[in-house]
Amino acid sequence: MASQSPPDRFLRLNSVLDRTGLSRATLYRKIADGTFPPQKKLATRCCGWRESHVNIWLRNPVSFTLKDLPPSED
Repeated sequence: MASQSPPDRFLRLNSVLDRTGLSRATLYRKIADGTFPPQKKLATRCCGWRESHVNIWLRNPVSFTLKDLPPSED
């Protein structure tokens, strides 16, 4: 029987800021520089970050690049 990983959930801005310790300005600057995972649009006025992508960043925040993320499932 194949093992299944738990479903990936989306984190909202305040949760990402709490987990990373970054300020809002620093978070968006890192996204623009490609050193933090980009957010995904969930609805018209709602976006979130994949929890698994934030966890990958947390493992190595200094040298993270977008190449560290798994291929997109979207």
